[in-house]
Amino acid sequence: MSLNLIPRLKGPGRRRATDKVAELRDENRRLLGQLFGASDAYQILDQRLTETASRQAEAEELVVQQQADIDDLTAENEQLRDELAALKVRFGPELAAEANADAITVPPMVRDTTAFEDQATAPIPVITLQQAFGSTDPAHVPAWAVRDDDPAPAA
Repeated sequence: MSLNLIPRLKGPGRRRATDKVAELRDENRRLLGQLFGASDAYQILDQRLTETASRQAEAEELVVQQQADIDDLTAENEQLRDELAALKVRFGPELAAEANADAITVPPMVRDTTAFEDQATAPIPVITLQQAFGSTDPAHVPAWAVRDDDPAPAA
């Protein structure tokens, strides 16, 4: 029997298996890195979710406290409004009589317009151009508006 029938293991066959093992190890390292990264991301998200839930609980508690304060202030405001109405009814005539008795009357002010800068101005007359130049014809062109270089208007 000859040794030529047994395939030789030198050459690419042995390297192919070694290369495949190396590829699988690299892929395994890459997948483990992704797994650890995903785990870290999950922990960060879980921590943020916990913080958000605690903030939401604090916000809800604050809203409940503010609503209770608003209710208390509204009740107090209504009570004060009722007291004010009762006091107006009780003391209204006395306050009005006191205001009338102690009223201060001031004569109307008279402006001294003897100085030149304080002279009153006349109102500005607002009229149309036709009224200003005495023409009722809208096509009339006043003499001052005619230029010598204009062609004569067609009659």
